[in-house]
Amino acid sequence: MSEATSHEDLIISVSGVRGIVGSALDPSQLTRFASAFGTLIGGQPVIVGRDTRTSGPMAHHAILAGLIATGCKVIDVGVCPTPTVLLMSKALNAGGSLVITASHNPIDWNGIEFASESGRLLSKSERTRLMEIYESGDFGLATWDKQGSVELADTAVDQHLAGVLSCDWVAQDQTRAHGLKVVVDCGNGAGSVISPRLLRTLGCEVVELNCVPDGHFPRPAEPTPDALDQLCDTVKSESADLGFAHDGDADRLVLVSEQGTPLSSEYTFALAAEFLLNKRKGNIVATVSTSRMLDDVANRHGVKLYRTPVGVGYVVEKMQEVGAVIGGEGTGGVIYPELQYTTDGIASIAAIIQFLAESSPLTVSEVVASIPSYAICKEKLEVPSQQTADVVLQLAIENYTDETLDLADGVKRVWEDRWVNIRKSGTEPVIRVFSEAQTLEDAQELCNSTLDTLKSLMRRVSN
Repeated sequence: MSEATSHEDLIISVSGVRGIVGSALDPSQLTRFASAFGTLIGGQPVIVGRDTRTSGPMAHHAILAGLIATGCKVIDVGVCPTPTVLLMSKALNAGGSLVITASHNPIDWNGIEFASESGRLLSKSERTRLMEIYESGDFGLATWDKQGSVELADTAVDQHLAGVLSCDWVAQDQTRAHGLKVVVDCGNGAGSVISPRLLRTLGCEVVELNCVPDGHFPRPAEPTPDALDQLCDTVKSESADLGFAHDGDADRLVLVSEQGTPLSSEYTFALAAEFLLNKRKGNIVATVSTSRMLDDVANRHGVKLYRTPVGVGYVVEKMQEVGAVIGGEGTGGVIYPELQYTTDGIASIAAIIQFLAESSPLTVSEVVASIPSYAICKEKLEVPSQQTADVVLQLAIENYTDETLDLADGVKRVWEDRWVNIRKSGTEPVIRVFSEAQTLEDAQELCNSTLDTLKSLMRRVSN
């Protein structure tokens, strides 16, 4: 599978396959990808789950057809967060797993995220091979007497809850004694089926907001600060200790303080790393566009921080290489290797609740204040296609020849007190611009000037 490329308006990247339902993404493509995946893993057992999107049943049936046709035994776990599906695959030692989700993308999108044996994310060579099979149509179709089958399983959520609670950094007696009041906003996504349960098990008083798993998203699936007005208002009106919000498939988590202030998604990873490194020493892995807060956390604990290109697969590969104790991205996705090697918004809830219990009587705002603060600005520029994004990025490299550039992922310009990263999204047709500085004004100015340059370069491409 090529990295962040476009195929008939599909977005195909390290994150899997995504497209707008009814135009870029149709049942025949889904069946074809499922057949390619079944061929790739040689007809082994596959765990299949999905988020709550209304296009999920269509995608589900199309994918079942491709897997059954290639001889796979499908264990269908129903509506579950992505990390829940992958953990179930690990528990059952399955040959692979497919999650039907578009994660944080808008409601009209859907897609597939692939993992191979025991919930392991696909390697680069496996992604390439999957795409080759998809393109060629050389599927390993089973004969009439060796067709696959479907088995329903309703234990995935229980398995995930048990896995999180068994982590040695969770002390239920302590969290129950602390008794936080929490508002949780699952956006009517897959987190609705597990996160309220986990919070209650940890002894929290829970106020549920948008926790009906019907796929009708009352807010954008990506829980950015400007999408969380209702959560912020509810935290204040309920006098809650904090608020949590998930994206569509609950592999991400973001926080709202007791003051009803939405926190940057960067804080989820920073707080989780600070919490875990208080308990064990080890390396950290983050992406090139993750906040400098992680550098400060690593330095405070005397451990090494490694940077990778954006993408959970890249983070996981580096974590395994260097034996990292935690990894993640600034999106609110954090990886806890003792549980599994994928971003897990459910485990992050447990980590934050435990951290606050151990930090009592400090509030969320006071805990956040203990980490050096930077201002980060995140914008995106829509592009007609991934190919256009490639050309614009190449022009950007040529335009910034007088700078010391980091080209590990897109174009990153680094100064002593600030940085800006320009990169093509692997999940939607946009160029992302992230900047960080000491003040919000400086970060916004850097972001805006970079966007102006990119728009000028895109006009050149269009002409």
